[in-house]
Amino acid sequence: MTDTLSQVFAALADPTRRDIVARLATADASVTELAAPYDVSVQAVSKHLKVLEQAGLVTKTKDAQRRQVHLEAEVFDLMTRWIERYRREAEQRYQRLDAVLAQMNDDDDTQQKGQAS
Repeated sequence: MTDTLSQVFAALADPTRRDIVARLATADASVTELAAPYDVSVQAVSKHLKVLEQAGLVTKTKDAQRRQVHLEAEVFDLMTRWIERYRREAEQRYQRLDAVLAQMNDDDDTQQKGQAS
């Protein structure tokens, strides 16, 4: 699994990592701050952050004595483009189906009018 998109989706498959990403969407935080709400060690949260970092979702910066974790929003552009591509294709299929169903409905209406005459 070497492509970025696969790494991103794999990283976000874990609910703890998704929660960390959601929290980082509002503000940068230290590893200790990110670990606080969980009933796991700081080291366990650090492992989650390492997965997110390898996927390109977060970066860590050293700010004085603290290591801040920052969400990299550009990665979401990659995911959004991928999802949007398939959403558009699905929407086009639904539009074609709607057109076929509308045509079938029109044909039924025409047939019923012809039988009523």
